[in-house]
Amino acid sequence: MSLQPDNQNAPAAPSIARWVNLIAGPSSAVLLASYLIATGVPHPISFTSGVMLWVAYWWISEPVHASVTSILPLALLPMLGILTPAQVAQAFGNELILLLMGGFMLAAALEHNGAHRRLALWMVRAFGGKSGLSLLFGFGFATAFISMWISNTASTLMMLPVALAICQSYPDSRLRTPLVLTIAYAASVGGWGTPLGTPPNLVFMQVYEQSTGQRFGFLDWMRIGIPIILVFIPLMCLWLGRALIASPAATLPAMDRMSSAERRVLWVFALIVALWVFRTEPLGGLQGLIQLPLSDASIALLGVVLMAIIPNGQSGDAASGLLPWHVAERIPWGALILFAGGIALATAFQSTGLGDRLALALGGLRALPTWALIACTVLGVTLLSEVTSNTATAVLLMPILAATAKATGIDPAILMFPAVLAASCGFMLPVATAPNLVAYGTGYVPLRTMVKEGALLDVLGVIVLSVACIALLKQ
Repeated sequence: MSLQPDNQNAPAAPSIARWVNLIAGPSSAVLLASYLIATGVPHPISFTSGVMLWVAYWWISEPVHASVTSILPLALLPMLGILTPAQVAQAFGNELILLLMGGFMLAAALEHNGAHRRLALWMVRAFGGKSGLSLLFGFGFATAFISMWISNTASTLMMLPVALAICQSYPDSRLRTPLVLTIAYAASVGGWGTPLGTPPNLVFMQVYEQSTGQRFGFLDWMRIGIPIILVFIPLMCLWLGRALIASPAATLPAMDRMSSAERRVLWVFALIVALWVFRTEPLGGLQGLIQLPLSDASIALLGVVLMAIIPNGQSGDAASGLLPWHVAERIPWGALILFAGGIALATAFQSTGLGDRLALALGGLRALPTWALIACTVLGVTLLSEVTSNTATAVLLMPILAATAKATGIDPAILMFPAVLAASCGFMLPVATAPNLVAYGTGYVPLRTMVKEGALLDVLGVIVLSVACIALLKQ
């Protein structure tokens, strides 16, 4: 399927708008910094506020690629004397950057060897094809599970051909739109399950550690994220498949015999996941047993090395590893740059005192009950995620929410965690997420249908995330 616009000759207006946005970003930053300095605000706080406004404006208006915008703080913060060059370099070498890079490469190994498709088909078959609704459950859980480990876009592109092949022979044409939407939405929801599910999750972990000095571990995340997925996916499928309960059975595609490469890559990946989960628990976990300071990043990178060393076992290609370098180097490096820029901004936010000043200004929020703060935060982030990048949203809001939590005297995770999950809740518009755009590009999902179905799911997401996080994060 093609997602390219039919008319390649773009009108002049978008070009004019782009130049307006290019100029408005730095202009607004200079005006804000100048105003703050004139009112007596210290220069570091004023300059940091200006840089944050410039980056936020360009992330929202997108006159350049988001990754290019993310280079701005890496260049400007040392130039303005807010951070040292060494602090900016630490943003690139941050442990969570390495974890994200390792996770991307492990996902590339799964895709390269076809193991991700087999995992998905196993899960779809577990729900059978007794009705159109059972197909939605199968594809929903399968896509969400795969999206916990690889990108939501890759999960969508992997599952859609299988789904569309089923739809071609399925007697009830009403299955197409709900099934395509289920896959797109489940790919976004699956990112809630693990820290690697989507880059905003690691933004949360970094800012949380900077704000509290405590780590939010892999297992800590899964204890909260997976139960939320197990609640939301069935509700989503019941809503999207409400007209398919009595629909006929489907014929699922046959699976070939598992290759040696698939078998080996699944064994290595299962080992890495087990090391992540049991690194520190129970009873000190593996780290306590072997008395070595293991980290999630070192485990991921060790997995990458194993994938590269272990031969795939295919005849005629026995020397080739499970992860050839030409596959590993195709990971989304732009996402790493975006994350590094976010870390640099968060560091400046804390080191200049901007966070403390904002926390003081937000002290009046102490009067609000915690549940109201969580609900309002989730609702606001959900609406914002419909029009902005979820990673950019997380980078901008995590330091602010950490300061808000400190101002109200609660654990920052109580506001930050539901907000970072809500950043992946854009279900209404094609531009909200890449899976939505892919689903819309199939031609099976009219815009009006996506808005109607997604609006209810946005509301449902706000309710589920608010209630679940109030219960699971309760101190």
